[in-house]
Amino acid sequence: MEPTAATVAQAHITTPNAARHRWKVLAAGVAANASFSAIFSGIPVTSVVLRTDYQLSNTQLGLALGLLSLGVALGELPWGVLTDRLGDRKVLLAGLLGTVAALWLLVLFGLPGQGANTYRWLCAGLMLAGLLGGSVNGSSGRAIMGWFRDGERGLAMSIRQTAVPLGGGIGALLLPSLAAHAGFGAVYGALIAGCLAGVWLTLLWLREPPPSAQPQQAIRQEHTATPALRNGTVWRLALGTGLLCAPQVALISFGGIFLHDFGHAGLVLISAVMTAVQVGAAVSRIASGRWTDRRGNRRGFLRGCALLSAGLFALLGMLALCGAGLAPLALSLAVAGIAVSAWHGVAYTELAVQAGPAQIGTALGLGNSCVFTVFFLSAQAVPALLQWRGWAAVWLAMAAVALAVRPLFPAPGKQ
Repeated sequence: MEPTAATVAQAHITTPNAARHRWKVLAAGVAANASFSAIFSGIPVTSVVLRTDYQLSNTQLGLALGLLSLGVALGELPWGVLTDRLGDRKVLLAGLLGTVAALWLLVLFGLPGQGANTYRWLCAGLMLAGLLGGSVNGSSGRAIMGWFRDGERGLAMSIRQTAVPLGGGIGALLLPSLAAHAGFGAVYGALIAGCLAGVWLTLLWLREPPPSAQPQQAIRQEHTATPALRNGTVWRLALGTGLLCAPQVALISFGGIFLHDFGHAGLVLISAVMTAVQVGAAVSRIASGRWTDRRGNRRGFLRGCALLSAGLFALLGMLALCGAGLAPLALSLAVAGIAVSAWHGVAYTELAVQAGPAQIGTALGLGNSCVFTVFFLSAQAVPALLQWRGWAAVWLAMAAVALAVRPLFPAPGKQ
């Protein structure tokens, strides 16, 4: 009896050499994502020092941080299409090295006090870093989906997604103090070193799965599958994933400002709370990936996370409205931040599965384009909401967005 495609793929991936190497591929993907996350999530945590050193208003701060997200949003889909055509390794290396170049431009021209155009260089450098660094998302995701079988992909993708809070946690722990005591030249230098470490591990470990991992049955199916960009379920998942990031980016980018300005917290407490958010998000992502792999309930889990996030941000808004003390504000902020960050690996796994093996890069690129477009828009909306009705309006608006996302995630068993 001729073996099925699934049997062929599983036999390949579970051979001793491949079984060991897939974890190296995962480690390279985690390192690449962590190095970019330290930029994307770490720089916003320096917002208090960034605002002071660069002498920015809240609106200018929101624009600068938002342009980092806009750069990622503009680059994600093209990078995803290129990944499907050129492979993971080439795209990942090109993006990481390009990010190093963008950060070096900030060191040369975008440090505080370097002239009248410093703010323009800051905006341009952050946008370019986002445009180039966003390549790590689709390329590393495609590599992992190729090396792991279906019963492990939720866990593997969730581990990869822990790189986001892991890199963000390292950034939250180190970058504010580094910025305050050594300046932003040291901040950008540390981020360059992280990207170069990702380059080294990519060169060392990342390669395409051998042809035996791509069964002929799966290849034939791809010729008849609906293209990812014309698949309604893929679009719903991508839009839902993007919109549910609005509360997350509001909290990551402005949570420190909220604790400082509204709760009168010091830099040490701010760093501790934001680090707790990132560490808690990392743990919850791994747990959610494993849990949904065992139960096969990714869609139900996503809908539940949207509802939970809505409730927690509504609570945070009510505490701000009532003028609660620093302790409940800090605790609520940390819990809400963990909850709204727990679902990413599950969402990307479901998105990739819906797209099919040959279109994973494109689908993940579409999802990340939605994510980072929302990141950019959220960074612009928060200062406007803050000026309009204060912090309560910010958190209650984020609760409303999370609640609106739930119907976008398809119900279990439906297309």
